[in-house]
Amino acid sequence: MDENRLRSLLERFRSGEIDADGVVSELRFLPFEDIGFAKVDHHRMLRTGFPEVVYGEGKTVDQIVSIAEKIASRKVNLLVTRCAPDAAEKLAVRFPEGTSMKEAGVFFVEAERKEKLGYVLVITAGTTDIPAAEEAAVTASLFGCNVDRIYDVGVAGVHRLMAYRSLIEEADVVIVAAGMEGALASVVASICRTPVIALPTSVGYGASFGGLAALLGMMTSCVSGVTVVNIDNGYGAGCAAAAVCSRARDLAARIVRAQSDASDAERSPEHGQSEGKAK
Repeated sequence: MDENRLRSLLERFRSGEIDADGVVSELRFLPFEDIGFAKVDHHRMLRTGFPEVVYGEGKTVDQIVSIAEKIASRKVNLLVTRCAPDAAEKLAVRFPEGTSMKEAGVFFVEAERKEKLGYVLVITAGTTDIPAAEEAAVTASLFGCNVDRIYDVGVAGVHRLMAYRSLIEEADVVIVAAGMEGALASVVASICRTPVIALPTSVGYGASFGGLAALLGMMTSCVSGVTVVNIDNGYGAGCAAAAVCSRARDLAARIVRAQSDASDAERSPEHGQSEGKAK
């Protein structure tokens, strides 16, 4: 349940559309729902603006489906990451309206189609970085951002990156996914004033140590303001980008409410009386 749904519930109660028992029924599982092997956090949407996401790795197919059902029952967007093919197949049967992306290892259901605000650009150094990058892109999109992708523009041919400089400058947040030595994040951050989230991937030969070289390279970047997430953590990168963009949504909502309150105040009888007294 997000803030808008909570406001709607309270308005329905105030208007008499729903009684106290109905409100209690809606709020009964607001903090969390205990299903034995998991405590599903329905309150997370209200606290953070984003619903709980299912990390599929290490869970059985039945556990994944059960948790997904509980999250989806609250009419929020559902996202399962590290989703193995057998789990994705079972989820597709249970949620035929959902989308499975095998390359990124994600399954999602977009239950809430809100206006997308903020612009996230996802860039990869190479084609093999795409799975982690797609996890980031899907996350940012599902959490309410406009997302574009630029793939395979690494430092081995940096002229490819420069062809997209205008897009980079227009973005509110840039996510850069790179393995090997992870240099692309520093290059991107050096040519723009856009916040850059560096996403190290486990791509590379032996001495890359499964992404550790890229992680350390990004963390020790001499370019100011580069934020780094964990190796292959596309979800973390997408969530961080969405958090930045969500401030734009919050600001827009506050402006609309302020304008509405001002309009209501101008139409109120008290406002007319005060103007009459002033004359």
